[in-house]
Amino acid sequence: MSKVLTIAKWELIEKLKSKEFIIGLILTPVIIVAFSVLPSLLAAKEDDTVKAIGILDETRLYQKPLSDKLGEYKLPDGQPRYVTLNLFNENEHPDSLKKKANKEISSKKIEGYIYIRSVDKDTTTIEFMNKAMGNFNDLRRFENSFNEARREMIVREANIDTNLVASLTKEIQLSSVKINDKGEEEKINFQSQFFSSLIFVMMLFFIIMFTGGSLIRSLVEEKSNRLIEIIISSCKPMDLLLGKVLGLTTLVSIQLIVWALIGIAFAGPALLIFASFQNILWVLLIFGLGFLFYVSIFVGVGSIVNTEQEAQQVTGYLSMILVIPIVILLPIIQNPDQMLVKVLSYIPLTTAPVMLVRLNIASVPFIDLAIAVLILLASSYITIRISAKIFRIGILSYGKMPNLKELMKWLKSSE
Repeated sequence: MSKVLTIAKWELIEKLKSKEFIIGLILTPVIIVAFSVLPSLLAAKEDDTVKAIGILDETRLYQKPLSDKLGEYKLPDGQPRYVTLNLFNENEHPDSLKKKANKEISSKKIEGYIYIRSVDKDTTTIEFMNKAMGNFNDLRRFENSFNEARREMIVREANIDTNLVASLTKEIQLSSVKINDKGEEEKINFQSQFFSSLIFVMMLFFIIMFTGGSLIRSLVEEKSNRLIEIIISSCKPMDLLLGKVLGLTTLVSIQLIVWALIGIAFAGPALLIFASFQNILWVLLIFGLGFLFYVSIFVGVGSIVNTEQEAQQVTGYLSMILVIPIVILLPIIQNPDQMLVKVLSYIPLTTAPVMLVRLNIASVPFIDLAIAVLILLASSYITIRISAKIFRIGILSYGKMPNLKELMKWLKSSE
């Protein structure tokens, strides 16, 4: 046991002193925040400048009311958000007017123009023409303004009470309320649940990839400079394996503590809104078992690679599996009890990340949690046993990577 602790201490100190660890310790939280928060901030951010918007209305019905509606939108400083220009001319053909309007966009004289035309008596189409897809907020405002103007026009022609129409068309917002195991109601903040789930899964992803990648690179380096032969001469392969896993586990614990302190420093009380803290013990248990399972895989795989290129290739394949829960995160949040989610909860490679998401968004039955923990424990034990046999021979094997037949021989060999 003393040799295991000595190896773990050496592995921990070496990694703590590495530039890769120091950079990753700071850069990883930045990447996680960037992936989870930055896209929504960029989508919500708008220009604080007045936009010139043309209106080309072939129907001659909507130009004035649409212009009035758009004039109601203001910038923070009180200026109009949109200045509208009437691009229609009854003496010119619509195709000629469109060509002129397109040139106005190309020369940046206008931001874009709203093109309105009638397909038939009962069908009117509206399009926004510009150089790019357009800001989603702008498109929503154009659409709402046109529909409001159209409704008001129809109401006036039918001589219907406008207050009655306003009451009938008023939308009531639906809010989602979760009932917990105690039968109590809990308001659901979709945004906070989505991002907190994403953060937990990405934390697991980055930690496993950093730790596994570091382990594989360490083994490749030690094999390439023959240092591994010196280490093995003074300890058993199992001592080396357990020492490396223990050292890296301690390293990850330090990372998590530092990241938690950073999160508390920046977010403070806001962290308490995350529902996952209600299941923090289960979260930590599954997080730890998931980490142990994947690290045991990296140990076995790392012992059979001999070059940095082989290490990157193997790490890439494993990362593709870890990305699966991130890809299907939204469907999991919307329906955590669907069959696919339950199946993924019981597949060892996806158990940890999927269960972390389920714990964060729904009341997971105790039996499901118990089964997931047992699966991770059994999978980790089996994987460690297999990895230990591969590790015992692989760390002293050089040349090309062994094929499946050779690996089976290693597994069947006696200690």
